[in-house]
Amino acid sequence: MSKPLRMSRRRWVVAAWAVLCVAGFAATAALDAFPAPGAHSEEPVSVECAEYIRNVEKQLAEAEREGNDDGVVAFTRVRVGADDCSDEVVDHFRDGR
Repeated sequence: MSKPLRMSRRRWVVAAWAVLCVAGFAATAALDAFPAPGAHSEEPVSVECAEYIRNVEKQLAEAEREGNDDGVVAFTRVRVGADDCSDEVVDHFRDGR
């Protein structure tokens, strides 16, 4: 008599795991489908900041071509009245572009 009960319990455990896996996949798909409320969307940057980012990308590509790609980057900005592009630069390079 205990053998059918054990098989039944095993089936319940397998069914519970299957339901949990499906629920996990569904939750992951739902979270991936919608951006987080605090996430930054692709906002347009000023022309000056876009030019600055292009210049930085050009310098990084040149350093990589020359074999000087050691992962260290230093930025300086000394022009008076220039846009503060620090947030735009961080947002652009955060994803490893």
